[in-house]
Amino acid sequence: MAGQVTAIEPQKRSSMRVNIYLDGEFAFGLALSVAEQVRIGQHLSDEMIATLRAQDEAERAREKSLDYLSYRPRSEAEMRRYLSGKDFSEDVIDRVLDRLLDVGLVDDADFARYWVDNRTRFKPRGQRALRYELRQKGVDSTAIEAALEDFDERAAAYRVAESQGRRISHLPPDAFQKRLTQRMARRGFPYPLIREILDAYPFPDFNSDENKEI
Repeated sequence: MAGQVTAIEPQKRSSMRVNIYLDGEFAFGLALSVAEQVRIGQHLSDEMIATLRAQDEAERAREKSLDYLSYRPRSEAEMRRYLSGKDFSEDVIDRVLDRLLDVGLVDDADFARYWVDNRTRFKPRGQRALRYELRQKGVDSTAIEAALEDFDERAAAYRVAESQGRRISHLPPDAFQKRLTQRMARRGFPYPLIREILDAYPFPDFNSDENKEI
């Protein structure tokens, strides 16, 4: 593929990428940051082209990873699975992850704390469910236990009981208890705690305005 650069043209679908032409023919695309090394009239050897394309792959992986992180924090394993699914080489994935870890954009301990806090506020779960979810995200047990250190499972269970209880309050008592037990168990709460909460029915402030769903 070695040849002389005869044109460098912006890509139609991405303002951050250009097409490189060698000897009048399209050869490959490059990120703008990588293409800064290339000039019209320059001769590119096969070795130089391989280097440019490797740099471009790393830049594309970096951009993909930052976009993936823009939605929410990610665990290291999540990021690796995502980049692998985009067909980046293992070497490039390792280098991108090393950089993300170095600058703190990927940190499993921070991610575990974020996950527990987010679940607590929006979709309460028991410790069992939270541990399972974090293990599925590839987080190690040390980071998981540290994130759960201040987790109030009883408070989370009451929130679920109040929310779910309102939805099935029309049921007869036996059916109500059975259904609520099932729903709380699916969210990872232990049966002794579920029993304790059911024994406390009606729950504190069950019908208060501040607990009504919007």
